[in-house]
Amino acid sequence: MNFTVRQLDVHSSSDIHRFIRAQWNFYKNDPHWVPPMMMDRKKLLDVKKNPFYKHARIALFVAERNGEIIGRIAGITNENHNKTHQDKVGFFGFFECVNEQPVANALFDQAKAWLKSQGMDTIRGPVNPSMNDEVGLLVDGFDSPAVVLMTYNPPYYAQLIDNAGFAKSKDLLAYWLKIEDYQSEKLVRLQQAIRDRYQVTVRNINLKDSTQFRKDIESIKKVYNIAWEKNWGFVKITDEEIDAMAGDLKMIADPQLVYFIEVRGELAGMFFALPDINQINIRNKNGGLLGFLWHLFTKKKHINACRIITMGVLPEYRKSGLDAIMYYEIKDRVIRNGYHRGGEASWILEDNIAMNQALTHAMNGVVYKTYRLYDQSLP
Repeated sequence: MNFTVRQLDVHSSSDIHRFIRAQWNFYKNDPHWVPPMMMDRKKLLDVKKNPFYKHARIALFVAERNGEIIGRIAGITNENHNKTHQDKVGFFGFFECVNEQPVANALFDQAKAWLKSQGMDTIRGPVNPSMNDEVGLLVDGFDSPAVVLMTYNPPYYAQLIDNAGFAKSKDLLAYWLKIEDYQSEKLVRLQQAIRDRYQVTVRNINLKDSTQFRKDIESIKKVYNIAWEKNWGFVKITDEEIDAMAGDLKMIADPQLVYFIEVRGELAGMFFALPDINQINIRNKNGGLLGFLWHLFTKKKHINACRIITMGVLPEYRKSGLDAIMYYEIKDRVIRNGYHRGGEASWILEDNIAMNQALTHAMNGVVYKTYRLYDQSLP
């Protein structure tokens, strides 16, 4: 059947609302889909207020048939990415589509043409809208909902992307960690020896004192930007971007899951995990704020899993074994705070050998979901 593709106005609140709301068209009967928060998506796509767009641009496209959106896509440029990696890679994101190859092809053609007009020579995705946000297409592990800040999509999306001429760029792995399988006696002994040797203290993030919270956010940014700067695709988070995230963090964070490793009183590393609020978001079918708040305050105690988002140590402490303390600490904290189902560690680059070995051997993790990034050269 005929369809049309058009570009939306990123400055129009009604166009942005329609672009976001269109996602509901593709998951009506999917029990594993977690509806996004409308408010969060609007903040993410707000080109005036989201500090990401101070160094990035975005174009939104929709495919329509008989007045209904049957596909959508965003083209994204990220100046900070291009400066960091000395390339001309643009991105696609927020992709949704009916199972019709011509519709998918038309959407990708629009995104590619726009990126080409912006001087890009490669398109990569999906990222929504950056590598510091939701990343990757789910290609394996469709039998459960995504955890907080991870993606979910129908299985046929991979075929649409493959048929549109994209090739795999990198796989991202998600590990599931069970409490009962998590630790070994060797880990217990090792972490205690390292604590003693380096006079290590472990301190939780402070969510109550605004001055200390501000310092803790700075510590997170410092470790994140330094510890991961050599990783493939990594782009440093800016001061304004992490400031924007701080308010959202306060609402959902558990201070027991965000902690700092200090050596003789000096910052050495940090561990960052979040309760899996998708366990309550999945009940909030309309994605409204009031519904979210209701479920958060009435059902928060039912959250029994978490997501490990990042952990890292500063370069001067690498190979000191401080990571063993982080691995040890999280088990006790998870048990004490009711996350008895365990947690997901994600995402991990498939070729990050050290991290994959640590998750497999030190934490007895099992890969249970795989996400994929795709590339295509722009002619």
